[in-house]
Amino acid sequence: MFQRVIATAAVMAAFAGVAPVAAQDAQAEALFDALRFADIIDIMREEGVEYGGQIGLDLFPAKVGPSWSATVERIYDADAMQAEVKAAFVASLEGDDVATMATFFDSPLGRKFVDLEVSARRALMDDAVEEASQALAAEARKDGTARFELVDAFVQTNDLIETNIVGALNSNYAFYSGLMAGGAFDDVLTEAQILSDVWDQEPDIRATTSEWVYSFLMLAYDPVTDEELATYTAFSTTPAGKQLNTTLFAAFDGFFDGISRELGYEAARMMTGAEL
Repeated sequence: MFQRVIATAAVMAAFAGVAPVAAQDAQAEALFDALRFADIIDIMREEGVEYGGQIGLDLFPAKVGPSWSATVERIYDADAMQAEVKAAFVASLEGDDVATMATFFDSPLGRKFVDLEVSARRALMDDAVEEASQALAAEARKDGTARFELVDAFVQTNDLIETNIVGALNSNYAFYSGLMAGGAFDDVLTEAQILSDVWDQEPDIRATTSEWVYSFLMLAYDPVTDEELATYTAFSTTPAGKQLNTTLFAAFDGFFDGISRELGYEAARMMTGAEL
């Protein structure tokens, strides 16, 4: 009798936990939508397809054609990308203060920042816009303008340079790992050599990352007031803001490492003729 009571209590407790978890998951999915990650992922997909095409031209120019294009399109499948990133995002937020995050990004100011970030990300796909934005950001940095200082405070608060560098290094390592798994190196390179080669890229990655982050944010936040940007930065210092920032990098970096690895593997197959 005692065991049955315990078992019944355990079942009741389990079912009691379902509603709160389901409610938070629904709230996290709503936050995913509010942050317009579907749009961001679409842009990343376009960037990825272009990058995949360039990989082909760099590694096996004579074989670039419909087969490689189809492979790249498969790897950067929009529906799969959205589903996997959303699942990782929701799972990473379990137990976090999603309500506070949602309150900020459901506000007019939060929506304003999200819309500006998406617009700027898409605008930077145009090489002319990117070059102009980089030049303006470099000039603002040199002059130490008040707006640059505010953007720099946002960058430092969210640790955007270091986290993006780590993400880029991990992605490059994943790509090399895919090449190795696909037989591109014929066991000539060891994992230690690959790690060394990837790490040697750190200074260049640091420079390009810093240039891109500042040019992107200077462009995105140009229409906002100093007070609005300071408010956004202040939100980033809160526990909810910090949790969200950690979740974003975890959800996106983990997924795109997998894409990089698969891209490397398929590139190796093209290089060695294994796809034939």
